[in-house]
Amino acid sequence: MGEVAALRQLVGQVQELWDLYGAVHAHAHGPIPRWYLLDFEHGSIKDDYCGGRTGYNSELLKIMEANQSPSRKRPRRDRNREKASVLNTAEPMNLDVWKEFPEDLFETVIARLPVAAIFRFRTVCRKWCSLVGSDNFSQQYSEVPHGIPWFYTITHENACNNVAMYDPSLKKWHHPSVPVAPAKIVIPVASAGGLVCLLDLSHKNFYICNPLTQSLKEIPPRSVQAWSRVSVGMVLNGATSVEGYKVMWLPNDGNHEVYDSMQNMWSRPGDFPPSIKLPLALNFRSQPVAVGSTLYFMCSEPEGVLSYDVSTGIWTQFIIPLPLHLSDYTLAEFQGRIMLVGLVCKNAAACVCIWELQRMTLLWKEVDRMPNVWCLEFYGKHMRMTCLGNSGLLMLSLKAKRMNRLVVYDLLSKEWQKVPDCMLPCSRKKQWIACGTAFSPCPSAVP
Repeated sequence: MGEVAALRQLVGQVQELWDLYGAVHAHAHGPIPRWYLLDFEHGSIKDDYCGGRTGYNSELLKIMEANQSPSRKRPRRDRNREKASVLNTAEPMNLDVWKEFPEDLFETVIARLPVAAIFRFRTVCRKWCSLVGSDNFSQQYSEVPHGIPWFYTITHENACNNVAMYDPSLKKWHHPSVPVAPAKIVIPVASAGGLVCLLDLSHKNFYICNPLTQSLKEIPPRSVQAWSRVSVGMVLNGATSVEGYKVMWLPNDGNHEVYDSMQNMWSRPGDFPPSIKLPLALNFRSQPVAVGSTLYFMCSEPEGVLSYDVSTGIWTQFIIPLPLHLSDYTLAEFQGRIMLVGLVCKNAAACVCIWELQRMTLLWKEVDRMPNVWCLEFYGKHMRMTCLGNSGLLMLSLKAKRMNRLVVYDLLSKEWQKVPDCMLPCSRKKQWIACGTAFSPCPSAVP
């Protein structure tokens, strides 16, 4: 019965992997076939699902299923005992084989694991932990296409930072235990290449951090301290953060500055062209979006978009009228396209809509809107919308009196999902999200 034990062990390990990460692959690749597991000892068939049905069975399986009595759900204690017995009967690994396993293949495999699995991998030993931080692993990780972004959010309670990160693939909140910045209150204002840019309330001190590794860097302060509101954007110099990044600061008076991580200093690249009138009327509720080396800012007057190419220093202004009955709105980016997400309020009704910028006509074209069943919940309420992430995946905070809803919208699949409540690990108190930004989780990104 050694073959039976080995088969049980294999099926158990595959099932555990599916329970952990199956939802991600099911979302990306569609339904997974149904598995039939043969119980050789008792002559029965047990079936399991991995996300869907194939719609067909062999004749033999149909006959055997017809003769089988309806299955009953076993207690969890029995299932755990059976799983433990399978693990106890597993054969030990052949050390002669695994000791010769090439380290570069380790890096190749690890770079393709989900982010949560990579951090469990780091806890195995010091060698494996240092392997994740190596340059070779960084190169491997940058070459592998990864999934949807995470969301880095801040809740302000007791005048301190409470950081919460949301993983949409697992629909799970993570709560880092160590504060990421020495300032009491910071605001996430931009992100690029797995790094998040934080700004304190004085609008002078900037911090760049990797939320996954909790590594933090305070960049030099600007020469002039400004208390007015500002818009901050961030772009990469190349494909990864290893090649450096730039952070741009833009107030309404147009006195913009750019920080270059490779030079570790701020600079003033030039003045605004005469065709763009100052002062600007930036929409500070809308975070800038980046497409390549170009940053796009939302303007309220005149209505439209202001762009700046960080590599060439060229400014461009687009006059684009907004859709009717739009209250709160923000820019978004999806596969190089400029999108607009906004809350449409007319009479007592409210609905969230998505538009795409048509480059030929410079007009907004509606491409999707929130399901009507969800919008009915907002009827008669004074709703406000805040966007907590605007790159490929949107997280929207919809608030009214005694109401706060977090919703995620996938621009690729056009799916709307409700976000579970954010609560601290040892508390049942619901955390209110104050602000946030989307970022691409990257364990190898260095500030």
